[in-house]
Amino acid sequence: MVSETWGRPKKETDVEAKSSSFRALRHRNYRLLFTGQLVSMIGTWMQTVAQGWLVYRLSHSPALLGLVAFAGLAPSFLLGTLGGVVADRMDARKLAIITQSVLLLQAGVLGVLTLTNHIGIPHVMILAVVMGVANAFDLPAGQVLVGRAVPREDLPNAIALNSSLFHGSRILGPSLAGLVVASSGEGWCFLLNAVSYLAALAALSMLRLPTREVTSNRGSLLAEMIEGLRFVKEMPELRWLFLLLALSTFLAMPFTVLLPAVVKDVLKAGPRELGWIMASSGLGATLGALWLASKREHRGLLRTLLMALGGLAFLLPLFAASHNPWLSMALILPVGFCMVSVNTSNNTLVQMEVPDRLRGRVLSLHATVFMGAMPLGSLVAGFLAQHIGVPWALALGGIGCGVVILTVGPRLWAR
Repeated sequence: MVSETWGRPKKETDVEAKSSSFRALRHRNYRLLFTGQLVSMIGTWMQTVAQGWLVYRLSHSPALLGLVAFAGLAPSFLLGTLGGVVADRMDARKLAIITQSVLLLQAGVLGVLTLTNHIGIPHVMILAVVMGVANAFDLPAGQVLVGRAVPREDLPNAIALNSSLFHGSRILGPSLAGLVVASSGEGWCFLLNAVSYLAALAALSMLRLPTREVTSNRGSLLAEMIEGLRFVKEMPELRWLFLLLALSTFLAMPFTVLLPAVVKDVLKAGPRELGWIMASSGLGATLGALWLASKREHRGLLRTLLMALGGLAFLLPLFAASHNPWLSMALILPVGFCMVSVNTSNNTLVQMEVPDRLRGRVLSLHATVFMGAMPLGSLVAGFLAQHIGVPWALALGGIGCGVVILTVGPRLWAR
């Protein structure tokens, strides 16, 4: 059962408990991971904005926006469980170095093709698949590294700070992307992202992690994958958390994919406004992650999760109805706050119940659920936007979140 005793360790003093929302940064290895990923994620968000604008500029099709997002995320769904097993079996640092190098090359090729005017939708889709395959192994490797970089009592804080890093980079990354796309084109965003991976690679090369216990009698890859699945199956709380993650991601997250269509067709604006709106979403998400990081105890996370999902049910239809860029920026800020509160609370509740030896496998399953629901949601949302309009596609996602609260919420609460 999900523990109700999460909180500060008994040996921690009151002063230490109150001292910092950034306590995980006391640890050198985590500081290296945090800094390297901060630079890299700014570049990644630049590429995300530029790629969405490029696809819509070339095709003017919301359905293709969803299809390209599906191509980039589906490999993580198909290979995520395997990625978790590999992250548990081999040196996670070496695995992360390999995946980050592949992502650097992917961004570089995308940039060169765009700047030389040889880019087309098929090229973008193929490179999106390459990115998805790399991410299928990179995500569990990164989660294993975070789990090894901090002691267990600081793990919830590290998870929240990682979330603030991911979403905080959405403040600067999209804003820079909007300026670069407007002045120089999408290709330079892709090349800047390629350069940003050098920071992550440098940080990984400087890590000094504690020696890891090695299990001598390892089973086959299939046996270890089944062990992770069995662990989740035998814990009803985890099953309901996974289901809630799948439904909330499927319904709410596609708003990020449809933003280029919202900005261009609904708000009648350009790439600068797209960057500002995404940055506003990132600011809200960062505030949400920092708020979670500041919590001294981790009781009430399920309540936080359900209330934030209710916020999405209310705010997404309002955002969909807006035709003013400034109003849209104001509305999407609390949308970002609620979205990160849902996902981070869910992730923390899962992580606190996972033993270290199964961390890579269970968290890769968690990521697989997310990576499966996100592309399917993007595909469906893109199809709906093509046929009934972008505003209605967004509004239906919010209404669906309300239905989830009424159906799944009480069952999870009862556990």
